[in-house]
Amino acid sequence: MSQLTHIDEHGRARMVDTTEKSVTARRAIASARVLMSPETVSAIRQHQTPKGDPLETARLAGIVAAKRTADLIPLCHPLPIESIRVDVSPQPPNAVRITATATILARVADASSRDRRMARP
Repeated sequence: MSQLTHIDEHGRARMVDTTEKSVTARRAIASARVLMSPETVSAIRQHQTPKGDPLETARLAGIVAAKRTADLIPLCHPLPIESIRVDVSPQPPNAVRITATATILARVADASSRDRRMARP
């Protein structure tokens, strides 16, 4: 029917069987540039935000989200995460850069070459 890995020949959703796959090391990196007012960036840099450090809150939220990926994305296998790193830094005058890196050792469906083709430049 399709080359989609999570759709069977009848068009039904399925989880990919990774039983026969070898354990491999994988690393995923995601980043975002969050735009905001220059006043907000200044308040963050000067530690003058009313509810504590929003950069640490973002870091913790990123770690929790990575740990719960299988709960948040349908058909995603639970993966044994070896490490998660979330770097958050102001980029004056009007942005914050967030970069998350996760590494695993697991049996995974080999979607990396397909994902590279589908990724935006």
